[in-house]
Amino acid sequence: MFTLAIVGFVMILVFMYVVMSKRTTAMVGLILIPILFALGLGFGPKLGPMIFDGVKKVAPTAIMIVFAVMYFGIMINAGLFDRLVSAILKATKGDPVRIFVGTSILAFCVSLDGDGVTTYMVTCTAMMPLIRHLGLNPLMAATVAIMPARITNILPWGGPTARVMTVLSLDVNQVFIPLIPGMAVAVLYSLGVAYYFGLKERNRLGYVPGSNLTAHEVAATVTATEDANALKRPQMFWFNLTLTIALLIGLVAEVMPLAVLFMIGSSIALVVNYPNVKDQQARITAQGENILPVIAMIFAAGTLTGIMSGTKMLDQMAQFLVAIIPSQLGPHLALVMAGASLPLTYFLTNDAVYFGIMPVIVKTAAAYGISSAEIARALLVGQCAHLLSPMVASTYLLVNLTGVNYGEFQKFALLWANGSSIIMLLVVLVMGLVPL
Repeated sequence: MFTLAIVGFVMILVFMYVVMSKRTTAMVGLILIPILFALGLGFGPKLGPMIFDGVKKVAPTAIMIVFAVMYFGIMINAGLFDRLVSAILKATKGDPVRIFVGTSILAFCVSLDGDGVTTYMVTCTAMMPLIRHLGLNPLMAATVAIMPARITNILPWGGPTARVMTVLSLDVNQVFIPLIPGMAVAVLYSLGVAYYFGLKERNRLGYVPGSNLTAHEVAATVTATEDANALKRPQMFWFNLTLTIALLIGLVAEVMPLAVLFMIGSSIALVVNYPNVKDQQARITAQGENILPVIAMIFAAGTLTGIMSGTKMLDQMAQFLVAIIPSQLGPHLALVMAGASLPLTYFLTNDAVYFGIMPVIVKTAAAYGISSAEIARALLVGQCAHLLSPMVASTYLLVNLTGVNYGEFQKFALLWANGSSIIMLLVVLVMGLVPL
């Protein structure tokens, strides 16, 4: 009776195994594994339409990611965040509290592009020379840098939310916008942790508030390569800032679909900052290295979702779970998944959670009147734990830039960072965004 369900579960387990064991990339696994299983079930003649239907569903999300990454890449190249970096450095005056709070603010602002690598590169390049000069705890510095990035990782152009919208065919208003209050509280929490760390370092180092670094010491922490300086457009700062604010307002106000907003914004940013055609082409090519792997994975996801839907695997898997879930637990499935999202996103890849587990849970929850958007929000709450996962490559970059031991960083940061997820969970529960 549940043959397709059993095959579906086995297929997901195989996908999770080959990806987690690094036997193949997520893109290859998303394409080949469901195709092989579908062929084994005799769905060969229907594979083309199934896959194409899945790809069509993910196309809007893929377009949004292309132009969002391109836009923020252009803004970083043009130097939009440079003044912020300089202002933070000058305002710290050697005070550990100011330094850690400034690091948190800088990490938050840079992480708005949804990319952990960019966040760590900019933040650590700006702040670590000063942190090392003063002898501040690098474990605290790494924790302060990662916490805002874990929160902004949920932005619509970040990986997790893009996956959710791709698989469930939801938009930002259903998934992301309701989470903004919880994210805001989590950001305040991250600032609070940074402030607490600063106080501890004040006491440890015997810092007396009011002591200042010399102007030379502050200025010496700001460095840039000749190639990077050639891309700067300081004369366009106010224009770039206004354009970025307008895009964010347009997102919240739903002026246009997010993909369209970033398409327009990227085009304007290129024309204004780099009017020369060769320069524009160079900027597009430079961003392609970051964009292509993500987009390939998104379209590959269409293969998995298209086959699982077309073969009716999802339907049978949901029926199977409904049959085995105790009736007392079913109505509280969203709450259960919100709690489970922390270990799920830590021990599993985002691909395994959002492409493998989430569709099945959504189908199951529907039997109890729980919407797909509510399950999506519940599973995104745990993203604050995900960036500490050993399967996240950008975390190894952060460890390298701050010079800390990976194991020590895990033990030090896990409790503090997971507090963000707990706070977000409490906020979404209070607001009724995840039903009890």
